[in-house]
Amino acid sequence: MRVIVQDTPFDFGQEAEAFASGRHDMGAVVTFTGIVRDLATGDLDAMEIEHYPGMTQKALEKIAAEASERWKLGDVLVIHRYGRMTPGDKIMMVATAAPHRKDAFDAAEFLMDYLKSRAPFWKKEHSAQGAGWVAAKDEDEAALDRW
Repeated sequence: MRVIVQDTPFDFGQEAEAFASGRHDMGAVVTFTGIVRDLATGDLDAMEIEHYPGMTQKALEKIAAEASERWKLGDVLVIHRYGRMTPGDKIMMVATAAPHRKDAFDAAEFLMDYLKSRAPFWKKEHSAQGAGWVAAKDEDEAALDRW
């Protein structure tokens, strides 16, 4: 299990290949990458993500460990960035490896839902209209109900 919180970009292809390489005992590897999405108005200049380093690392490690306990996984990778990013930049990556695809998919979705709504990150959008903090969305919170 690897959990990485960093301010620098990551290479999705390189991370996915390293994660999947040599997995002779795993039948499935699932990956997901979150990307900075432009606003509906098309004028997002940047998104700034803040966090408390020690708290964030521990929270992400805890949820990755919980995923490993709930599903039969061979490995978990979580990468999440912080700092200033622009539309199209990769924010985060989740990868799960499991003997069977259902466990890999379910665990990856669980991790993504957690990261979207409960991980201790704070997002601020910067646009021509100014800057504002991104509020939690009801549908993101509701997604956690299934877990």
